Amino acid sequence: MDLGFAVPISGSWATPEHAATLARRAEDLGYHSLWTFQRLLSPVDGEGAPVLPPQYRSVQDPLALMAYLAGCTSRVRLGVAVVNLPYYAPVVLAKLLTTIDHLSDGRVDAGLGIGWSPDEFAAVGTPIERRGARAEDFLRALHAIWTDEIVDYDGEFYRVPRSRIDPKPRQTPGPPVLLGGAAPAALRRAGRLADGWISSSQADLSRIDESIAIVRDAAAEAGRDPAAVRIVCRGVVKVRVGERGPLTGTLDQIADDLADLATKGVTETFVDLNFDPEIGSPDADAATSVARAHEVLDALAPR
Repeated sequence: MDLGFAVPISGSWATPEHAATLARRAEDLGYHSLWTFQRLLSPVDGEGAPVLPPQYRSVQDPLALMAYLAGCTSRVRLGVAVVNLPYYAPVVLAKLLTTIDHLSDGRVDAGLGIGWSPDEFAAVGTPIERRGARAEDFLRALHAIWTDEIVDYDGEFYRVPRSRIDPKPRQTPGPPVLLGGAAPAALRRAGRLADGWISSSQADLSRIDESIAIVRDAAAEAGRDPAAVRIVCRGVVKVRVGERGPLTGTLDQIADDLADLATKGVTETFVDLNFDPEIGSPDADAATSVARAHEVLDALAPR
């Protein structure tokens, strides 16, 4: 199982300096990949209090950060888990990912989702209804943009007039597409259409093998090789003494949990400290968060 690391993107520790320092440290230690995530806004209630957990209150743009990291690193892959397709037009997202693929010399993994926040759908002016069907049309348009010499796409939701759209990505036929989602329909979509699946921050990791089975069964039913579908786990790590849960506990216990994920069929896990409220909050002490990250990187580094 490959091991990655989520760079600082949420909260007080999410600065360019910290992201670059930890990205270079992860690369030096042999980590396979670096990851970001997307959140456009944090809704508040009538009293102005946040509705979502603190890690969603202050989040940088994941694609801009990936472009920055492309210049700070030379080997690790750069992934996003995930950007939501309905927030873009296919030609816009294709151009962004293509550019980052060139900046990184072909190291991009495109984690894509369908979105879940009604507030964000309202903010971008896209209907939340039929987002699954919209996503499948988007993926077909994306493939056409990345592979067709002359693009002329006319789908149910998206239209690309007859045109050349260059340059093409460094990777052929494009950056690997990994789909997020937890519902059975989303899992089957990943198996049918994508290079892999990414679990969410809320996934029950003790039962992740059940979701993996749905993804791989859908791949087989679509005539694809189930073993070739990547299974990427967002590993929400919380270093605690006296508290226990999947990827929560002492560093030795967390290392054991990572090994267990490999036996369940996970092909890659990335360690994500952004979802620890002691780290990913705007109220957390940034220096303490960075020190914890160095401790985790060293303790869990690939052997």
